[in-house]
Amino acid sequence: MILASNAASAGCLRGINLAGAEFGDADGVYGKDYIYPSDATISYFAGKGFNAVRLPFRWEHLQPHLGKAFDKAEHTRLTDAIARLKGAGLTVILDVHNYARYRGQLIGSEAVPNAAFADLWKRLASEYRNDPAVQFGLMNEPYDVAATQWLSAANAAISAIRQARAGNLILVPGTNWTGAHSWLSDDPERANGAVMLGIEDSANNYAYEVHQYLDSDFSGTNETCSRAADALTALKDVTGWLQKNGKRGFLGEFGGAPNKVCMDGITAMADFIGENPDTWTGWTYWAGGDWWPESEDLNIQPTKAGDRPQLRALEAAGVIPAAKGSCPALEKKR
Repeated sequence: MILASNAASAGCLRGINLAGAEFGDADGVYGKDYIYPSDATISYFAGKGFNAVRLPFRWEHLQPHLGKAFDKAEHTRLTDAIARLKGAGLTVILDVHNYARYRGQLIGSEAVPNAAFADLWKRLASEYRNDPAVQFGLMNEPYDVAATQWLSAANAAISAIRQARAGNLILVPGTNWTGAHSWLSDDPERANGAVMLGIEDSANNYAYEVHQYLDSDFSGTNETCSRAADALTALKDVTGWLQKNGKRGFLGEFGGAPNKVCMDGITAMADFIGENPDTWTGWTYWAGGDWWPESEDLNIQPTKAGDRPQLRALEAAGVIPAAKGSCPALEKKR
């Protein structure tokens, strides 16, 4: 039973990545190396009108041994965070923030077979099956993995989710950091636009997740947004690809530093996604979070002085607070 239409009544997603639970290394210690979002942070973003949170977390923290039960303490922390986010009226996107790796080894390798990735998602899907407030983000930014190899891994996880009788919307990234700017690459190792059409989903309830930054190399690590126009063009190109193939998309990460060029670029990107609700399920800005460094250029976490400029840039697009009601891209399976 697919409950996508219930979630769609809250409108297309206008969200925030709340970083913190993905911090630290594979053996990080909670409260020292990583953290889940606080009630204060959740309340702030919900109060500003966001209706979704992409919740990054590390696979190794949750499942220290492949194919084995979840760590009880970490599982409790994750479950609690999801409950608090939902309690604030937010749709939660579970984001396995591992770059298609487990302890540094690629999914699809002998060390981390596709079956191990499928096992993770079968366990998660069993807990949140058909919850209209929970979407499944398969993996954050796979990179240095062939598109064909990643496709096999993604299909294994999707099959496991559906075997768990979960009809939730699945967000499927491509390889090469799932960049919109390279989605239509001719490089056979990175050809997301060709290879990722091979996604197999018995419920036909998925969207392609892309990320897009505005700086010189589209990495989001530079304070200038010299390629803001190119970033918007990349979204337009992916939109055309989605529409041509009868698919839908989700912008999982975008952001910029607090300067006019970046702010104008953020406004333009959010506005464009908002103008195409039949194609895009929404977006989540990168990033906020209790431990996100104040010096981080893309930080949208408020300071003692108040809101950051990035929030005003999103408000300028007319998309915050998020509008309730119809969201065609969420309502129709494809």
